[in-house]
Amino acid sequence: MFKIKKRPLKPIKEPELYNLLENYTDFDPPGNVMVCAMIGEEQIEHHAKILGESYEILIEDVQRLLTEGGIYSYPQTAGVVTRGVFVCKVDPMGHEPKQTWTLDLEQTAEAEQLARFSRISLAEAAERVFYRGLPEELRARLTQKNLGLDYSKLDRSVAKGGDITYIDFRKDWSPYFKRKCSMPDGSMVETGGVQEFAELHGITVAQAQALMDQGGTLELEDGVLACQVINNQPTVARFNGKQYAKAKELMDAKGLHVMDALSEMALSDPLLMRALRRAEQESASKS
Repeated sequence: MFKIKKRPLKPIKEPELYNLLENYTDFDPPGNVMVCAMIGEEQIEHHAKILGESYEILIEDVQRLLTEGGIYSYPQTAGVVTRGVFVCKVDPMGHEPKQTWTLDLEQTAEAEQLARFSRISLAEAAERVFYRGLPEELRARLTQKNLGLDYSKLDRSVAKGGDITYIDFRKDWSPYFKRKCSMPDGSMVETGGVQEFAELHGITVAQAQALMDQGGTLELEDGVLACQVINNQPTVARFNGKQYAKAKELMDAKGLHVMDALSEMALSDPLLMRALRRAEQESASKS
């Protein structure tokens, strides 16, 4: 008898979430956002699933917000407000792309005060507070159709999708865009999410998550990882054993905190400074 060979089933490919990414995370907070946009049709269930997982909101609530627009206020934790709000702006006429963003506690308080004294809705106040914190260049582009993009310079497969459907202004460390880590030789290595970051540095996911959440340092066999958290955003650098030893000498000699000692050491390291100047020149040449 002959056996009939069955063709293996192809894995189901999830729909694309973003096909346009623009990095504004180098700007001062709260405008340090990543513009994550979709040119083409929105797969609302998939979109809601990813946002729900990212921001710890029930998928049903996110779907409602993506359909109707509005604000989600996080519940209190042990009687204390620990997070701000999630906002979805939907143009009822469909002329502007859908937009989502989050406000931290300080921005949320500012929006609540603005709504109260200006007698406007909290949604409108949240929009004003968010937009005025963005980089001037990005604010100007948001007034232009499709962010003022030249579609002739986009990948053809993306450009043929038509207009931008939605924009998620994200700050979370997500696999859907990458964050940079400064390495001992001054290079910048990008990783997408905590798991990939942990694998790069040979640490556990729990250690990586704690570093991202709390900041501080994590000693490695060949050096140290240092993380500063500003406005809930982590900035990470890795230093080798020799660099860490110099930082420790500065700590002892000047009574510095470890983060200050690492910063001072980096500023006096010619290798790191050359790499930084090179990175700045490359960035300037692209702009």
